Amino acid sequence: MIRIPRAAAALAATAAVFALGGGTMATAAGPAPAHRTASPAVQAVVCTVNDNGVNYRGGPGTGYPVLGQVNRGQKMNARGTEGSWVMGDLWGGRTGVWIHRAYLDC
Repeated sequence: MIRIPRAAAALAATAAVFALGGGTMATAAGPAPAHRTASPAVQAVVCTVNDNGVNYRGGPGTGYPVLGQVNRGQKMNARGTEGSWVMGDLWGGRTGVWIHRAYLDC
């Protein structure tokens, strides 16, 4: 059986956990980099309404109630899709609304 000193085992375990998290650490091999680069932020998908008088609804289909209307140029942060419907948050307006993909440029 090979015996590993506790300090070395703890350092190896810490390095393994840190590596899984994408971090850096100083080891006997040398110092850690001076700075760590953050992951790029996830960019929101912005859609633009392409027609006037477009209904936005409470769910992904014509069976859901119309909550209001928007016009060409209205922006929306898309958060998800279901079939041909896009769910998102209207800029300066309601959140969690659904608009048919045919009326959006994303």
